[in-house]
Amino acid sequence: MAVSPHPPTSALGLRPVAALVVIFTVAQGQLQVLLIRRSAPPYEGWWSLPGGLLSPNESPQAAAVRKLEEETGVTDVYLEQLYTFHNLDGRGGVAVTYFALVNGEQVHLSPRQEWPPRWFPVAQLPPLAFRNQEVVEYALGRLRAKLGYSNVAYSLLPPQFTMGQLQKVYEAILGRPLDKRNFRRRMLSLGLVMPTGKKARLGRHRPPQLYTFRERRPIVF
Repeated sequence: MAVSPHPPTSALGLRPVAALVVIFTVAQGQLQVLLIRRSAPPYEGWWSLPGGLLSPNESPQAAAVRKLEEETGVTDVYLEQLYTFHNLDGRGGVAVTYFALVNGEQVHLSPRQEWPPRWFPVAQLPPLAFRNQEVVEYALGRLRAKLGYSNVAYSLLPPQFTMGQLQKVYEAILGRPLDKRNFRRRMLSLGLVMPTGKKARLGRHRPPQLYTFRERRPIVF
Protein backbone atom coordinates (compact mmCIF):
# COMPACT_ATOMS: atom_id res chain seq x y z
CA MET A 1 0.00 0.00 0.00
CA ALA A 2 1.31 3.43 -0.90
CA VAL A 3 1.60 6.04 1.83
CA SER A 4 0.50 9.62 1.23
CA PRO A 5 1.52 12.67 3.29
CA HIS A 6 -2.18 13.44 3.73
CA PRO A 7 -3.95 10.07 3.50
CA PRO A 8 -7.73 9.70 3.34
CA THR A 9 -9.30 8.79 6.66
CA SER A 10 -12.14 6.60 7.81
CA ALA A 11 -15.61 7.93 8.56
CA LEU A 12 -14.37 8.73 12.08
CA GLY A 13 -11.43 10.62 10.67
CA LEU A 14 -8.97 8.56 12.68
CA ARG A 15 -7.06 6.19 10.41
CA PRO A 16 -5.97 6.06 6.74
CA VAL A 17 -8.15 3.71 4.70
CA ALA A 18 -6.95 1.56 1.79
CA ALA A 19 -8.53 -1.03 -0.49
CA LEU A 20 -6.74 -4.28 -1.37
CA VAL A 21 -7.81 -6.80 -4.01
CA VAL A 22 -6.82 -10.47 -4.04
CA ILE A 23 -7.12 -11.33 -7.75
CA PHE A 24 -7.21 -15.05 -8.48
CA THR A 25 -7.00 -16.94 -11.76
CA VAL A 26 -6.39 -20.56 -12.77
CA ALA A 27 -3.50 -21.16 -15.17
CA GLN A 28 -1.34 -24.19 -15.93
CA GLY A 29 -3.50 -26.25 -13.60
CA GLN A 30 -2.74 -24.01 -10.61
CA LEU A 31 -4.60 -21.36 -8.67
CA GLN A 32 -2.60 -18.15 -9.04
CA VAL A 33 -2.76 -14.70 -7.48
CA LEU A 34 -1.70 -11.36 -8.94
CA LEU A 35 1.07 -9.52 -7.10
CA ILE A 36 2.78 -6.17 -7.64
CA ARG A 37 6.52 -5.63 -7.14
CA ARG A 38 6.95 -2.48 -5.07
CA SER A 39 9.16 0.23 -6.56
CA ALA A 40 9.31 2.53 -3.51
CA PRO A 41 9.70 2.33 0.27
CA PRO A 42 8.51 0.88 2.51
CA TYR A 43 9.22 -2.72 1.43
CA GLU A 44 10.85 -1.61 -1.82
CA GLY A 45 11.49 -4.65 -4.03
CA TRP A 46 8.95 -6.78 -2.17
CA TRP A 47 5.76 -8.18 -3.64
CA SER A 48 2.32 -7.11 -2.42
CA LEU A 49 -1.32 -7.23 -3.38
CA PRO A 50 -2.80 -4.63 -5.75
CA GLY A 51 -4.30 -1.77 -3.80
CA GLY A 52 -3.81 1.66 -2.39
CA LEU A 53 -5.35 4.48 -0.42
CA LEU A 54 -8.81 5.68 -1.31
CA SER A 55 -9.09 8.77 -3.47
CA PRO A 56 -11.09 11.70 -2.05
CA ASN A 57 -14.80 10.78 -1.77
CA GLU A 58 -14.10 7.28 -3.13
CA SER A 59 -15.74 4.26 -1.50
CA PRO A 60 -13.72 1.08 -0.83
CA GLN A 61 -15.88 -0.80 -3.37
CA ALA A 62 -15.19 1.80 -6.05
CA ALA A 63 -11.48 1.71 -5.26
CA ALA A 64 -11.44 -2.09 -5.55
CA VAL A 65 -13.16 -1.95 -8.95
CA ARG A 66 -10.73 0.73 -10.07
CA LYS A 67 -7.68 -1.29 -9.04
CA LEU A 68 -9.09 -4.45 -10.65
CA GLU A 69 -9.54 -2.65 -13.97
CA GLU A 70 -6.15 -0.92 -13.77
CA GLU A 71 -4.31 -4.19 -13.20
CA THR A 72 -6.27 -6.60 -15.42
CA GLY A 73 -8.34 -4.55 -17.86
CA VAL A 74 -11.57 -6.33 -16.79
CA THR A 75 -14.44 -5.38 -14.48
CA ASP A 76 -17.38 -7.68 -15.24
CA VAL A 77 -16.12 -10.51 -13.01
CA TYR A 78 -16.77 -11.97 -9.59
CA LEU A 79 -15.78 -9.41 -6.93
CA GLU A 80 -16.67 -9.77 -3.25
CA GLN A 81 -15.80 -7.85 -0.11
CA LEU A 82 -13.66 -10.04 2.09
CA TYR A 83 -12.72 -8.51 5.44
CA THR A 84 -11.50 -5.29 7.03
CA PHE A 85 -7.97 -5.64 8.39
CA HIS A 86 -6.34 -3.26 10.87
CA ASN A 87 -2.70 -2.21 10.94
CA LEU A 88 -1.40 -4.28 8.03
CA ASP A 89 0.90 -1.37 7.25
CA GLY A 90 2.19 -1.03 10.82
CA ARG A 91 0.89 2.54 10.91
CA GLY A 92 -2.59 1.99 12.22
CA GLY A 93 -4.22 1.96 8.79
CA VAL A 94 -7.44 0.20 7.85
CA ALA A 95 -7.51 -2.04 4.76
CA VAL A 96 -10.85 -3.05 3.29
CA THR A 97 -10.08 -6.19 1.31
CA TYR A 98 -11.81 -7.85 -1.64
CA PHE A 99 -11.23 -10.91 -3.76
CA ALA A 100 -11.89 -11.28 -7.47
CA LEU A 101 -11.84 -14.16 -9.95
CA VAL A 102 -10.71 -13.55 -13.52
CA ASN A 103 -10.29 -15.64 -16.65
CA GLY A 104 -6.60 -15.34 -17.44
CA GLU A 105 -7.28 -15.41 -21.19
CA GLN A 106 -9.21 -12.13 -20.89
CA VAL A 107 -6.65 -10.33 -18.73
CA HIS A 108 -4.12 -7.85 -20.08
CA LEU A 109 -1.45 -7.12 -17.50
CA SER A 110 0.39 -3.83 -17.72
CA PRO A 111 3.93 -4.04 -19.21
CA ARG A 112 5.12 -1.21 -16.93
CA GLN A 113 8.67 -1.42 -15.57
CA GLU A 114 7.87 0.24 -12.24
CA TRP A 115 5.40 -1.53 -9.95
CA PRO A 116 5.23 -4.48 -12.42
CA PRO A 117 2.45 -7.07 -11.99
CA ARG A 118 3.01 -10.83 -12.10
CA TRP A 119 1.04 -14.01 -11.47
CA PHE A 120 2.28 -16.36 -8.74
CA PRO A 121 0.97 -19.84 -7.83
CA VAL A 122 -0.77 -19.58 -4.46
CA ALA A 123 1.29 -22.53 -3.25
CA GLN A 124 4.58 -20.79 -4.11
CA LEU A 125 4.26 -17.19 -2.99
CA PRO A 126 7.33 -15.05 -2.30
CA PRO A 127 7.61 -13.14 1.00
CA LEU A 128 4.87 -10.50 0.93
CA ALA A 129 4.87 -6.94 2.26
CA PHE A 130 2.38 -5.60 4.80
CA ARG A 131 1.32 -9.00 6.13
CA ASN A 132 -0.39 -9.60 2.80
CA GLN A 133 0.13 -13.35 3.25
CA GLU A 134 -2.64 -13.25 5.87
CA VAL A 135 -4.98 -11.58 3.40
CA VAL A 136 -4.27 -14.16 0.68
CA GLU A 137 -4.86 -17.04 3.11
CA TYR A 138 -8.13 -15.51 4.28
CA ALA A 139 -9.30 -15.05 0.69
CA LEU A 140 -8.33 -18.60 -0.22
CA GLY A 141 -10.35 -19.98 2.67
CA ARG A 142 -13.38 -17.94 1.63
CA LEU A 143 -13.06 -19.02 -2.00
CA ARG A 144 -12.77 -22.71 -1.16
CA ALA A 145 -15.80 -22.53 1.12
CA LYS A 146 -17.93 -20.81 -1.52
CA LEU A 147 -17.28 -23.56 -4.07
CA GLY A 148 -19.64 -25.79 -2.11
CA TYR A 149 -22.70 -23.57 -2.31
CA SER A 150 -22.34 -21.03 -5.11
CA ASN A 151 -21.46 -20.56 -8.77
CA VAL A 152 -18.39 -18.50 -7.84
CA ALA A 153 -16.21 -20.25 -10.47
CA TYR A 154 -18.08 -18.74 -13.42
CA SER A 155 -15.54 -15.92 -13.84
CA LEU A 156 -12.70 -18.41 -14.27
CA LEU A 157 -14.17 -20.15 -17.32
CA PRO A 158 -15.26 -19.23 -20.83
CA PRO A 159 -19.00 -19.07 -21.60
CA GLN A 160 -18.93 -22.73 -22.74
CA PHE A 161 -16.73 -25.42 -21.25
CA THR A 162 -16.48 -29.16 -20.73
CA MET A 163 -17.14 -30.86 -17.41
CA GLY A 164 -13.47 -31.81 -17.38
CA GLN A 165 -12.42 -28.16 -17.64
CA LEU A 166 -14.76 -27.24 -14.81
CA GLN A 167 -13.37 -30.04 -12.65
CA LYS A 168 -9.79 -28.87 -13.25
CA VAL A 169 -10.73 -25.40 -12.00
CA TYR A 170 -12.24 -26.86 -8.84
CA GLU A 171 -9.20 -29.07 -8.30
CA ALA A 172 -6.83 -26.12 -8.74
CA ILE A 173 -8.73 -24.10 -6.13
CA LEU A 174 -9.08 -26.94 -3.65
CA GLY A 175 -5.55 -28.20 -4.20
CA ARG A 176 -6.57 -31.86 -4.51
CA PRO A 177 -8.01 -34.28 -7.08
CA LEU A 178 -11.75 -35.00 -7.25
CA ASP A 179 -13.60 -38.11 -8.29
CA LYS A 180 -14.87 -37.58 -11.83
CA ARG A 181 -18.27 -39.26 -11.42
CA ASN A 182 -19.04 -37.70 -8.06
CA PHE A 183 -18.05 -34.27 -9.31
CA ARG A 184 -20.28 -34.49 -12.37
CA ARG A 185 -23.19 -35.75 -10.30
CA ARG A 186 -22.85 -32.95 -7.77
CA MET A 187 -22.59 -30.18 -10.36
CA LEU A 188 -25.72 -31.37 -12.13
CA SER A 189 -27.66 -31.94 -8.91
CA LEU A 190 -26.92 -28.41 -7.70
CA GLY A 191 -28.18 -26.96 -10.96
CA LEU A 192 -25.03 -24.88 -11.34
CA VAL A 193 -24.52 -25.77 -14.99
CA MET A 194 -26.58 -27.03 -17.89
CA PRO A 195 -25.70 -28.68 -21.22
CA THR A 196 -25.61 -26.47 -24.28
CA GLY A 197 -26.44 -29.22 -26.75
CA LYS A 198 -23.07 -28.68 -28.37
CA LYS A 199 -19.86 -30.68 -28.23
CA ALA A 200 -16.22 -29.66 -28.04
CA ARG A 201 -13.74 -30.56 -30.74
CA LEU A 202 -10.66 -31.87 -28.96
CA GLY A 203 -8.93 -34.10 -31.45
CA ARG A 204 -9.78 -37.64 -32.49
CA HIS A 205 -11.46 -38.73 -29.26
CA ARG A 206 -15.19 -38.74 -28.73
CA PRO A 207 -16.12 -35.05 -28.39
CA PRO A 208 -17.25 -34.14 -24.85
CA GLN A 209 -20.44 -32.26 -24.06
CA LEU A 210 -20.23 -28.51 -23.60
CA TYR A 211 -21.85 -26.88 -20.59
CA THR A 212 -22.60 -23.35 -19.48
CA PHE A 213 -23.42 -21.76 -16.14
CA ARG A 214 -27.13 -21.12 -15.69
CA GLU A 215 -26.22 -17.66 -14.41
CA ARG A 216 -23.03 -15.67 -15.01
CA ARG A 217 -23.59 -13.56 -11.94
CA PRO A 218 -23.23 -14.41 -8.23
CA ILE A 219 -25.78 -17.03 -7.21
CA VAL A 220 -25.93 -18.87 -3.87
CA PHE A 221 -27.61 -22.29 -3.72
